[in-house]
Amino acid sequence: MDVKEAIRHRRSIGKVKQDPIDKSLIEEILEAGTWAPNHCQTEPWRFWVMTGEGRGLLGRGYAAVALSEANPDLSADELAKLAGAQERKAYRAPVVIAVAVTPSATPIVPEIEEFAAAHSAVQNMLLTAHALGLGTIWRSGAPTYHAKMRETFELSGKEEMVGFIYLGYPDMEPQNAKRTPYAQKTIWVSE
Repeated sequence: MDVKEAIRHRRSIGKVKQDPIDKSLIEEILEAGTWAPNHCQTEPWRFWVMTGEGRGLLGRGYAAVALSEANPDLSADELAKLAGAQERKAYRAPVVIAVAVTPSATPIVPEIEEFAAAHSAVQNMLLTAHALGLGTIWRSGAPTYHAKMRETFELSGKEEMVGFIYLGYPDMEPQNAKRTPYAQKTIWVSE
């Protein structure tokens, strides 16, 4: 698939089949992530590939976040239902890849650039998955950055989770998308 075609046609696929994904395809996606641009070649990304019951790691993270913020007046049954619902989120795809950033201590590399590199790795992975005929959705949001999620994945220091790539064979048609033409967001400077 041509890179321009992949960029224009990749869409988030929130519903995928539970069919297993060949390990060689997952490895190809991970390899693409490692070729993201990064200042001073710090390679600040880390990946966790969760399949089968291994997705329970993420499920435990979702549950820990929800329980830490739950109404203290909830009964034990209500808390168990809440935890179970959160844990099930991790099983929406046969493969989930967690991506974290480990910022370098190199003084000339601003921390924000380390996050940009990790986000670029995710984009490379999403485009590669699309080119391989797989569907993905990059999930993030408040639970991703919560201290309980950091604890679940044993992140330390300045490490942060940047998101979860849910990966599988599409079980839905991608939505059409529109973009504002670049001319409306571009200033040309020639002098």
